[in-house]
Order: sequence, then C-alpha cells, then structure tokens
Amino acid sequence: MLKIDHIIGSASDAVLHDRIHDLAHAHAIDYLVLPRQDLSRRRFRSATEGGRDIAISLARDQQLFDGAVLMLDHSNALVVKVEAEDWLRMTPRDQSAALQVGFHAGNLHWRVRFDGDDLLVAVEREVESYTDRIDALIQNGLVEALFEKGRADG
Repeated sequence: MLKIDHIIGSASDAVLHDRIHDLAHAHAIDYLVLPRQDLSRRRFRSATEGGRDIAISLARDQQLFDGAVLMLDHSNALVVKVEAEDWLRMTPRDQSAALQVGFHAGNLHWRVRFDGDDLLVAVEREVESYTDRIDALIQNGLVEALFEKGRADG
C-alpha cells in the first residue's frame, strides 16, 4: 500500500508541468479519480485507476484538488482527477422566478453555480429529489429544469 501524507503540488505548476507532461507521454501516470464532494476528505483509503491501493492522510492545511500531484519520481506519478459532475440546469422565466428558485436553492443548501441567467445545481443524489422540491415552479412554467449528465466543466 502506498501512503500519501502530503501534496507535492499541481500538475499545472511550472516546475512540475514538464515532468508530468513527459510521464503522460510515457503512459506512466496513475490517477486517483474522486467525486468532487470527496475532495475535502483528509483521511481515507482508495484505489487508483491502475488498481494500486493507497492510504491518504493529509494535514489539516492541505486539501485535494483536480490535478494534485501526490507522488512523483523519475518513472511515474500519481495525480488526482476529479470526476465529471451531473448538473441540473434551471432556467427561470423572469426575474421573479429567478428569485424563487434562488430562494429554494439557498434554503435547501444546494451546491450551485451560475451560467449566465441559469442556475446550475450539482446533482449529488437522485435528480427527482431536486425537481420534486421545485415542482410547482416547473409545473407553472416559471422554471425549466434540464438534467446535464457528466459535465467536466463543473
């Protein structure tokens, strides 16, 4: 088992980029693929895409992120890759509808982001558990809800 107790840096850091790039061409990078909600975890066991058993035990001042380099030597690397997320796109009909859907999203503590006038809600359980909560807005034509599976730009 590989034990990880610190993050070396980011795959996009200037000092690491060339080494990571060369290892990628040599197919010598293994990835720890995590859902976005697991990035805040500091202590856990998992397996990499290559099947390597690892134990993560990070200090409180470190947090995993997409592209975090966990191990790097002359012949291979281990890098965190965040899974693409599912999103529920909510398009309000007007400003009043936007305020109503925003109220619900805040009151229900949904993790959101904005895309123009649309509100995107991260889908972390069944999509119906979100749409059921705003069903009256959908049925009255105030909000259009569209499920977007696996958006990498989340």
